[in-house]
Order: sequence, then structure tokens, then C-alpha cells
Amino acid sequence: MAFSLELKRVLISDSVDSCCKKILEANGIAVDLKTKLTKEELLAEIPKYDGLIVRSATKVTAEVIKAGKKS
Repeated sequence: MAFSLELKRVLISDSVDSCCKKILEANGIAVDLKTKLTKEELLAEIPKYDGLIVRSATKVTAEVIKAGKKS
């Protein structure tokens, strides 16, 4: 089963190794690093992105997932 996933812009909301950002950018993906976002800030930011990278500090709730769905 093959599928295509097109990511143009990704938000990294927790501290991750710098190679993560470099790998994404090397593959043509725009990356923004914004840590320590409040729930409200994350809900306002997430609609702008195709993907979200977290570790354990950011809580990804159903509300965040719903807000992140692009039309």
C-alpha cells in the first residue's frame, strides 16, 4: 500500500535535535521552531502548517488535531 504525503511547512513545538530541522529543510520542507507555546498559541498557529513535531512537552489534544486540519 503506497500513499503520498506532501509536507510543505512543519512546526516543531518542542526542543529536538538540530539534525531534525536540517533533514526536513534538505527535503524542501519549511520549518518553524516555536517552543513553549501555550495551548491558545498552538491552536492559533497550527492551521498554518502541514505537520507538527513534538516530544513530550506539547500536549496534542483532539482540539489541536481538529484545529490543524487543512481544507
